Amino acid sequence: MSTNQPLWNIVALLRWTTGYFEEKGVPEPRASAEILLAHTLGMGRLDLYLRHDQPLTPEELARFKALILRRRLGEPVAYLTGHKEFWSLDFIVTLATLIPRPETEVLVEAVLKVCGEEGFPRAGSPSSRGAQPPAPSPQPNLAIDVGVGSGAVVVALAKELPELHWVGVDVSATALWTARENARRHGVAERIAFFQGDLLAGMRPAPWFSLMIANLPYVPRAEWEQLPKEIRDYEPKEALLGGEDGLDLIRVLARQAHEFLQACGWLALEVGAGQAGRVMELLDKTGAYDVLKTVDDYQGIPRVVLARRTEK
Repeated sequence: MSTNQPLWNIVALLRWTTGYFEEKGVPEPRASAEILLAHTLGMGRLDLYLRHDQPLTPEELARFKALILRRRLGEPVAYLTGHKEFWSLDFIVTLATLIPRPETEVLVEAVLKVCGEEGFPRAGSPSSRGAQPPAPSPQPNLAIDVGVGSGAVVVALAKELPELHWVGVDVSATALWTARENARRHGVAERIAFFQGDLLAGMRPAPWFSLMIANLPYVPRAEWEQLPKEIRDYEPKEALLGGEDGLDLIRVLARQAHEFLQACGWLALEVGAGQAGRVMELLDKTGAYDVLKTVDDYQGIPRVVLARRTEK
């Protein structure tokens, strides 16, 4: 693609770029072309078709060409634009954070269902619409996200469950910066306290939390080595690789979580394909839970393990 050609308009560029990505084996060629061109022009994807005959300036063409070349080499679209949609919200992502995935929305859905069954009011429900914000409580209802990453899950849940205050923990200071920024952008920063830490290390065991969620690294080493280039070479290895069997960190959290949960509090863990049974065994061995169940993702794979702390 020559940046000196004066007649490159939006529709011509989309057509050319889609064909180029198809030829080079780039995944989702049409979507990649649309997202990158919309990002270059500072408009939405729908606007590309509403303004299909708009020509690009030489500067815009140069910026778009640079993104095309990086995408051809395998760099994920989310890192090229710095954004990814999750739970219908726009999140900042960086090279220090895992790109939010559609299957992780199953974790959010599972937690919201549990909270609904337990009587937690949802944002926009009759009990919350038009109501004044609750008065500060000396002992607010606390929840925790262990391994917060970009903050996508905790921010989505904080918006849906306005009565909860949250703690977000991650070992990466850079990831925590991203999570804080996402919380600020979506108006929930005042209800999320972020801390750098390794899982629950450094916290005194006590029944602090009514809810604990975690999307920890769970990819086994053999599977890691077979991941597509755009995942293996760009996304943070420490956010994906979970040891030989994928359960290194989940195993640690499963041994400790009940010591921090209130009676009848819930633990929700995202797990990999084929791991749910082993994770439930780990939790069952603690003798601390009276309910253990799984929730399938959109492909029928048990993706979330839910465990309820006993009443005593």
